Amino acid sequence: MARFLIHLIVTALALWVTTAIVSGVHLVPYADDTTAVVLSYLLVALVFGIVNAIIGRLVRIVAFPLYILTLGLISFIVNGLLLLLVAWISEWFGFGLVIDGFWWGVLGALVLGVVSWLLGILLRPLTRRR
Repeated sequence: MARFLIHLIVTALALWVTTAIVSGVHLVPYADDTTAVVLSYLLVALVFGIVNAIIGRLVRIVAFPLYILTLGLISFIVNGLLLLLVAWISEWFGFGLVIDGFWWGVLGALVLGVVSWLLGILLRPLTRRR
């Protein structure tokens, strides 16, 4: 359970950094106070984790020949589409990610992946299995 919470917080922090760096990706919280903003990032991170675990894994398995053919470059497009899907799903709840276009989604997914990777390296001792 602790690993799940750490991964959720890492993803939420990576989303926050992504929205700060990439001008075409921003978050619309469900209210204007600080607690609502933090909870919005955590909820979007939860949606991102669910989409990435279920749909992302399925797409990566089906598109495996394209990954080989393009030497992995198709992963940028797939991750951008998954981020757009997260924005679309979170829109149902009345808050969440807003992405201005496809290429902003690809750039946002790239920044999100790099920041998550860096935070994962820093927090690796906390998530290590015993």
